[in-house]
Amino acid sequence: MKIPKRIRPLLEEGLIDEVISRLMSGKEADVYVVRCNSEIRCAKVYKEAAKRGFKQAALYQEGRKTRNSRRARAMEKGSKFGRKQQEEVWHYAEVDALTRLANAGVRVPQSYGCVDGVLLMELITDSEGIVAPRLSEVAMSAEQALEGHSQVMRFVVRMLCAGLVHGDLSEFNILVDENGPVIIDLPQAVDAAANNNAESMLLRDVNKISSYYGQYAPELLNTHYAKEIWKLYEDGELHPEIELTGSFAENTQEADVNGVLGEIEAALVEEQNRQERLIEAEK
Repeated sequence: MKIPKRIRPLLEEGLIDEVISRLMSGKEADVYVVRCNSEIRCAKVYKEAAKRGFKQAALYQEGRKTRNSRRARAMEKGSKFGRKQQEEVWHYAEVDALTRLANAGVRVPQSYGCVDGVLLMELITDSEGIVAPRLSEVAMSAEQALEGHSQVMRFVVRMLCAGLVHGDLSEFNILVDENGPVIIDLPQAVDAAANNNAESMLLRDVNKISSYYGQYAPELLNTHYAKEIWKLYEDGELHPEIELTGSFAENTQEADVNGVLGEIEAALVEEQNRQERLIEAEK
């Protein structure tokens, strides 16, 4: 097997002892099974920006901050240095997200650091030590689907409480081990408060997951977890252990347009009268 160019320096420096096999190829990275001393881990090798299949990356990067002002200016100008810095921000965003979410109680792979575009992570396996399957590869009963869906919704809530939205959540980036779902693929995770697309991304994430599990538990197809979660977040009522209902009551009350226009007109008349009184007082 040909060793990826980005992995070679890690082999030379002893951070990786052996590349065992290629695990998968994705739109933004290739993943390899590697040996680090006596531990089997995975190495996520990010593709260069021009080779990534991730669409509209700029939407996901909105609101991301960098403490280095020189780096920020270079990124804005789009210089060669700036593009290199943008790549590093993309890589380290996943490291940051993995750390924050693990601390928030979300099941994610443990991160061992990112070096030159290679992220070393825990390899998620099943009870027999075999690489854990994706959710898309797992058949389940209705009961298992309801339990799995509940776990993922709990993780989505904890993510949002930690200030993040996955942004690309689906059955293809959730692994399933003996203890349930594990969330993966987080370089595009967005800042819920700073990104104007956060709400639409969360709605899409949650609706995708509900639709997938709904194939096995059809009652999930008529739920409204996405809107419920976002409304609780907007109202400042969301917390990591909240019990969701899957229900959401749309506000169907029509706006009192005439009443609003009447208030505006009254305010304009009052202002006009005030101006006329001032003019009279100056005479």
